[in-house]
Amino acid sequence: MLSPTTLAAAFERVTDYWSPKVIGRVNNQLLKAAKLKGELVWHAHDGEDELFYIVKGSLRIEFEDGPVDLAQGDFLTVPSGVRHNPVAREECWVLLIEPASTKHTGDEMTPRTRSLEEQLS
Repeated sequence: MLSPTTLAAAFERVTDYWSPKVIGRVNNQLLKAAKLKGELVWHAHDGEDELFYIVKGSLRIEFEDGPVDLAQGDFLTVPSGVRHNPVAREECWVLLIEPASTKHTGDEMTPRTRSLEEQLS
């Protein structure tokens, strides 16, 4: 039997910044809950768009042509191949929607990079 969950309950599973957790799937798209604080890394996802929905707090996404500031309730789709760098001055909760094939930090490998297996745990 299907049962609902709340975003608040999904975010309870997230214990580390920049370490998304898969909380659902719609066809080949993964829904991920992530808590962000600080800066990630400049990266791109070739062949995949990525949607950021701000659940709590605010997020600045830096782009090569200038930053975009997102507040609670805002969402933004980063098109495939566009270099970006998420920056959260304070803790921010984000719901990410992206294809299952999306690498966490694109082709950039950092100590914050998480594998899909880590995101599924």
